[in-house]
Amino acid sequence: MQIIDGKAVSAQIKLEIAAEVAAIIATGGKRPHLAAILVGHDGGSETYVANKVRTCEEVGFKSSLIRYESDVTEDELLAKVVALNNDPDVDGFIVQLPLPKHISEQKVIETIDYRKDVDGFHPVNVGRMSIGLPCFVSATPAGILELLKRYEIPTAGKHCVVLGRSNIVGKPVAALMMQKAYPGDCTVTVCHSRTKNIGDYCREADIIIAALGSPEFLKGDMVKDGVVVIDVGTTRVPSTETKSGFKLKGDVAFDEVAPRCSYITPVPGGVGPMTIISLMRNTLLAGKKAIYN
Repeated sequence: MQIIDGKAVSAQIKLEIAAEVAAIIATGGKRPHLAAILVGHDGGSETYVANKVRTCEEVGFKSSLIRYESDVTEDELLAKVVALNNDPDVDGFIVQLPLPKHISEQKVIETIDYRKDVDGFHPVNVGRMSIGLPCFVSATPAGILELLKRYEIPTAGKHCVVLGRSNIVGKPVAALMMQKAYPGDCTVTVCHSRTKNIGDYCREADIIIAALGSPEFLKGDMVKDGVVVIDVGTTRVPSTETKSGFKLKGDVAFDEVAPRCSYITPVPGGVGPMTIISLMRNTLLAGKKAIYN
């Protein structure tokens, strides 16, 4: 059993991006600029955005953080999105989700210029991804594929079971894993909360990508020997073992499942670090106008 070390892979990619940015600056090019809009004071979102800003510094990007209180109106937020669309210095930007209930997330996503949509959530990017055209692939699925690639895990002809059907992970990763490419060329089954006998599907799988948000859902008796397990789950659960009073739990009962795996990602330190680095890679592509001129 080999642990897939997302921390180490993301650190390597960080160095690669930093080197490329340094080369762009050295030849008189423009420093890539990522902006982030943060609404309210959600603990998880605060942490994510702080990490994104810090990583921007580490790779040599310019970053801007635009903050609003949670009572900001939808119109005011949309006006800011339009302003960022029209700002030639901003190469890519994100609006950190979730947003307060009175704001339509879909309306915000669709207002973002798809050429600056480095989160990869705009319908144009999602549509292009689903038919295999160049686009910004959303960060978590892109990070998962990068881990499979860097560990040279065979995927062609394998049965991949995706647990979860969210727009952010489940659906896009299922589409990517069935594409004619590496990583890809899998036979893909998507299971979710309404799937009957979910364990039967899991036991058939060569690769399981667990993205349900249900702590320790996947148990040792639900997998076959030699399976590859990618755990996307990150749920904060109360814990007496940590100073913060909580710990992150994945969707996989790691101690039970790991002994049966050929490869497995830990939580934390697996998919998580790859998500932020994939966002940085999209920003670099946006800065270079590598996908959309």
